[in-house]
Formats: sequence, C-alpha cells, structure tokens
Amino acid sequence: MSNTAESTAKRPLRVAIVGAGPAGVYAADILTKSNEVKDGDFEVSIDLFEAYPAPYGLIRYGVAPDHPRIKGIVNALHKVLDRGDIRFLGNVTYGRDLTLHDFRAFYDAVIFSTGAIKDADMDIPGIDLAGSFGAADFVSWYDGHPDVPRNWPLDAKEIAVIGNGNVALDVARMLVKHADELLVTEIPDNVYQGLKNSPVTDVHVFGRRGPAQVKFTPLELRELSHARDVDIVLYPEDFEFDEASDDAIRSNNQTKTMVNTMTNWLVEEHAEAEQPSSRRLHLHFLHSPVEIYDDGGSGKVAGIKFERMQLDGTGNVKGTGEFIDYPVQAVYRAIGYHGSALDELEYDAKRGVIPNEGGRVLDADGNPVPGIYTTGWIKRGPVGLIGHTKGDALETIGFLLEDRFTLPPAQNPDPQAIIDLLEERGIEYTTWEGWNRLNAHEAALGASWTESAASDGVVRERIKVVPREEMIKISRA
Repeated sequence: MSNTAESTAKRPLRVAIVGAGPAGVYAADILTKSNEVKDGDFEVSIDLFEAYPAPYGLIRYGVAPDHPRIKGIVNALHKVLDRGDIRFLGNVTYGRDLTLHDFRAFYDAVIFSTGAIKDADMDIPGIDLAGSFGAADFVSWYDGHPDVPRNWPLDAKEIAVIGNGNVALDVARMLVKHADELLVTEIPDNVYQGLKNSPVTDVHVFGRRGPAQVKFTPLELRELSHARDVDIVLYPEDFEFDEASDDAIRSNNQTKTMVNTMTNWLVEEHAEAEQPSSRRLHLHFLHSPVEIYDDGGSGKVAGIKFERMQLDGTGNVKGTGEFIDYPVQAVYRAIGYHGSALDELEYDAKRGVIPNEGGRVLDADGNPVPGIYTTGWIKRGPVGLIGHTKGDALETIGFLLEDRFTLPPAQNPDPQAIIDLLEERGIEYTTWEGWNRLNAHEAALGASWTESAASDGVVRERIKVVPREEMIKISRA
C-alpha cells in the first residue's frame, strides 16, 4: 500500500481548491458526489479558498448584473456550498497569504481554478490613449469588484466596442442602457450614479467577420432589444455571406436564429421609428481595427480607424484596402480574457493557462506534478459558457481519483491546522457563515431602498457591497 493510501485509510483525503467561482464549486461538488466517495471507498475533506471575501467568482464579478440566468446559477452554487460538506475560506490570496508549500503541508491534493480576469492584449497604435479601456476592467467596475476604483470615466458621447462575443454585448448594453432600468439588479450605488450621469448617445460594436461568424449567443442578442429608449442600428453593406456562412446557417440552429434576428432588425429599420430614441446601439461587421487616434496630440481618444474586410469563402476574412474612420471618445476592447501566472507553477503566457494534461498540472519538463491539478479557464483558456466548466471539472476530478493512491500525503491533515495558520498570520479570512451574513446584509439594503421614498415603486432585491474592508467587517461580525 502506498504512503497516501496508508495515511488516508484512517482519515479523509484532504483537498484544497483555489478559486470559488463556478469551476471550483463544480469540482468540489463532483468530487463529493463521485462513486468512490458515495460507495465508501474513501472519505474526502474539501476546503474551497477564494481571494475575495465572497464566493462565486465570475458569477459575482464577471457577468452583467441584468442577466436573467445569473440568479439560477447562483442558486445552484449556493445549494452546493450550503450543504456543509465543503468548507469555504474567503479573503485568502494564493501566493501572498498562502504558498504552494503551505498547501502541500496541509493537503494531499490541490486544484487551481483561478479563472481568467485580465483582458487579452490588442496591439494597434493608440491602444494606450486615455479613453481606451479593457472590457474586463469595466466589467469589474460595474460588478462592484472590491479591488478596482469606485469611479469610472463615463464622459464619452460616442463609444466603440471591439469584439463580437458575449462580453462585447454585455459591455455595449451596460453602456447604452438607461441606468434606471438597472435598479432592479444588484448594481452598486456608485455604479448606478456613474451610469446615470453618462452623456452617451451612440455605442458601436465592431466585429471582424460577418454576421454568421459572431461568437455571442441568441440570448445575449435578444437582450439588446429589451433596452428602453435605445434603437438598434444595422448596416446592409455588412450583411455579407459566403459559402461557409450559408453552411453554418443551414447546419447550426443557433447561427440561423441569430442571423434571422439581425436580418429582421435590419428590415424593420429601428432607427427610423416615428419617435427616435435618445440612444443608439450600432452593430457593425467586417471591420478590422487599425488604429485608435487622438485629436492634435491631446493624448485622448478622438476616433478609431478600421479596414473593411470581406469573406473569403471559408468564413474567414481578408482586407479590402478600404479604410473607415469613426469619431468616438472611448474605445473598449472585448476580444477575450487572459489567465494570470501563479507562483511556483509553470505558465503558458501565450494561452494564459497553467500547462496541464486533462487537469494534471505539468512541470517545466512536461511531467505531471504529483498532487497538483487545475480546472476551468486557467486550465483550458477563457472559452465556452459557464456550463462547459462542469465537463472540465469532471475530467480533472477523474484524474485526481485515479491518482488518489499515489498522492504525496499531507504532513498535517488536521482541518483545524490551516485555520490556526491563517489566524497566526493575521489573515482576516471569511467563512460560509460570514457570506450568509453579507448576503442578508445586501438583501436588507435592497429592501430598505425599496421602502424609501426614492424607490418610486421599483423593487430592489439586493444592493451589492463594494469595499473589501466593509465586506470583511460584515462577514466577520
């Protein structure tokens, strides 16, 4: 019998998961429900660590607050953590508060599910001008991330959003939507005030390929039409379809639905309504960004130049040599997220992931590191919907179960030992009970606002607490 098998025969297998977003929670849930655990082959004891005081990761800090499906995902994650068989430890940062050596000492296996929170780079002239932003930073702001500034420069009337994925549509919708419509969400008060005072009139979303190659989903697209006092504007010259486009429309119901939706909008000519709206959301296709420019050396965004593209028959595009300028005062790049390096682990800087084979983390020589695993976006890159993370977690947990007899045993597997270390180091960790207190506090803020004279009949289920120190104070009360 191996050392791990001998040592864990009399105790639960100790597993740490670093990152309490959907990927981490799914991994914990799958492990606790595995046949090996259910059949009594062994017991498992899981600690779920999170750098923020609250759980849910991407759901709390990376998805637009007006998404109707958020509540369902949060409820599902809540049920998993509320069972009591997975311990949540928030406000603990890997690489600062705890090292890999620490985790090795207290756990038999460690799973990293830290996600991807930075913007992918875009290398064009002018990308660093004032008024040029990464979408991830803006998303963090409107989602009340505790580590970003409370204010956001919303002084542009005309805005360009580069990208044709769900994040691009989220950003565009949040920029163009009237702030009062967001009061029914958990939007923080500072975000509401910032958006309410925005002078925006036009938001332009630019995609490099055609309407049949967009990366967003029908739900995201339909949500655009729900915004009050916002016209959707499309352009006939952008509706180009090649052989690959036609094949995609015929073979993929999602593509067919989106193309039909946009074509109907084009025919309906929303912009020519009897009573034009005060704001417009423009969808452009076959535009490749070339340069962001300022006005006379001001250092501030004054416009953006694109090259017109054309489809090449395969669904890809090639340049036409025709260039178009759009006067805008802000540019948001939403071309994807990028994972960040983690201390003491190898890192693929090009892909923004931890090198791995099916979730087994690899060392510099390409060999599996015993007892170290990964799942979610930091494993495979920021692609796919949240639900796809379950498949990732299933694969990773499968390999962990396969390896369980050869894992390097923890030196001190007592669950209390890690708590003692956190307290010894003065780390103000938060717990699941603390999250329930914070959750109740945010709901009470919403109820208080709803009952106030300013509510005007609007019901707010909750108002998100933003400052980290306040979150910690409430959680640890």
